[in-house]
Amino acid sequence: MGMAGIRIGKVPVTNLDRVLYPAVPATKKDVIGYYIRVAPLMLPFLEDRQLVMQRFPDGVDRPGFYEKDAPLGTPGWVKLFRHYSGTAERELRYIVCNDLDTLVWLANLAALEINIMLSRSDDPATPDLLLFDIDPEPPAGFLEATETSLLLAEVLEELGVRSFPKTSGKKGIHVVVPLQRLYSFEQTRQFVHAVGIILAKRSPLVVSELSQTYDPGTVFVDYLQNTEGKTMICPYSLRAAASGTVSMPLSWKELRSGISPEDFTIMTASSRTGDPWKGFFDAAEKLPEAGR
Repeated sequence: MGMAGIRIGKVPVTNLDRVLYPAVPATKKDVIGYYIRVAPLMLPFLEDRQLVMQRFPDGVDRPGFYEKDAPLGTPGWVKLFRHYSGTAERELRYIVCNDLDTLVWLANLAALEINIMLSRSDDPATPDLLLFDIDPEPPAGFLEATETSLLLAEVLEELGVRSFPKTSGKKGIHVVVPLQRLYSFEQTRQFVHAVGIILAKRSPLVVSELSQTYDPGTVFVDYLQNTEGKTMICPYSLRAAASGTVSMPLSWKELRSGISPEDFTIMTASSRTGDPWKGFFDAAEKLPEAGR
């Protein structure tokens, strides 16, 4: 399969038989096939957002690398967003993936993990996604993350805010709220932090402050990802875990019934039916007023 000259759409694909997930095993051909199958569900979350790739050209059992800047040889048809980075002290050329060809091109680069900004490229300072990153510290694990997420769902319901859970694909859970573009990152970060403080009062399991992140057996409600330039693993993205897990959108009902991150992998995820996040962007919320 490693022959030259194979194209998918606009993309010349290479090294299709290279094993990227040895434990599964899954090849680059499997990775490209997975992303083609989930594209209809995944592309709406990629659209008009700068992304950061994590690439594993030699497979997940070898070190990978983050790439913010479009690599040399990026085809002219790939959409780029140029943004001056104060930290890098230069202009970065972020990739924006608005179509299937670009997604196949990313998969061919072995960009297994595709991370998205919480704002769109036409207004990077204004988030349209709010993220509760539910992060358990061992010996706490996915079970404790689930318990915390279900408590969070109750609090958000009390506040009149609709939320959508997904597995991070690792040990945590992401709870995402689609937002009307009315707020700064400082406002969204403060809201997530304030809700974290409420959760910490209701559950001895939960910590809401950065200084407590590594307290064993606790679950940190990480509010710091709600910062311009920080990213979230895209819904449906693969993770660089040995078992080939996926960051899988869920319904609250599924989460309540008890699932494990390993239920959703490169080999199983695209066979599930239905879309638990259907209508996600139509559900754009306003944040509750203080004291409401």
